[in-house]
Amino acid sequence: MKEYQVALRDDRSAPTGLAAVAVSFKRALVSQLHPKMLAAILLPFIITLLGAIVLLWVFWAPLTDWLDARSAGWDMVNTVDGWLVAIGLFSIKLYLIPLLAAGILLPMSGILGLIIAAVFIMPIVLGHLDKANYQGLRRNGQNATVLGAWNAVWVGGLFVAGWLLTMPLWLFPPFAVLLPIFWWAFAITRMLRVDAIIEHASPEERRYLWRRHNRQWWLIGFCLALINLLPPAWLIMPVFSSLVFAHFGLETLRQHRLSGAAP
Repeated sequence: MKEYQVALRDDRSAPTGLAAVAVSFKRALVSQLHPKMLAAILLPFIITLLGAIVLLWVFWAPLTDWLDARSAGWDMVNTVDGWLVAIGLFSIKLYLIPLLAAGILLPMSGILGLIIAAVFIMPIVLGHLDKANYQGLRRNGQNATVLGAWNAVWVGGLFVAGWLLTMPLWLFPPFAVLLPIFWWAFAITRMLRVDAIIEHASPEERRYLWRRHNRQWWLIGFCLALINLLPPAWLIMPVFSSLVFAHFGLETLRQHRLSGAAP
């Protein structure tokens, strides 16, 4: 515990730009190793796992049947499939339909885990960082719980709609890689940048920090979205993402108040 606290106290500089983003990731990694934050991993992981099991159990058969019926009108896919079967290889539809079904259902459970992290885990993260890193930082937020929950539901719904509407573009490279990164970066950034400072910053301070550090917020989101592509990272991503955004948001708020500048 002493080594954990010393590591945090030794990094009290006031970095800006890319350096501030790098420091936020560094501090989040140190914070993630705290027993309380390791224990916090369990809730979003369990919710995500149960959500995936329920979604696959309930919707897998109807969804694959619907996709199989719809695939009859996919001329390009049917042409490629007929060519592959004619030369004695395999039917692309045998693999494409299950992949599409998994690409629809699994992100739904993932966004549910992120919403759980935003609504329930972020307050735990902020309470921990209040004691470990940002003692004395006043909480000037208003209606934090209601605004945070509404933002999480709104962003989650937009993510689901955007993900489903743009899935046909996955057939055209490089959209199969770019679109998942974009949508996860959107969900992570728009959801967690709100919850990171909503309890501490006043409405004026929030608008100022979102505008002033907009590039850094999105850079953090894109970095986390790239990490999210690695399946082993899924276990810690909800809590680790919350820690990165919380460290960045609270540090920028602290530096803003120390500077004495008006929003």
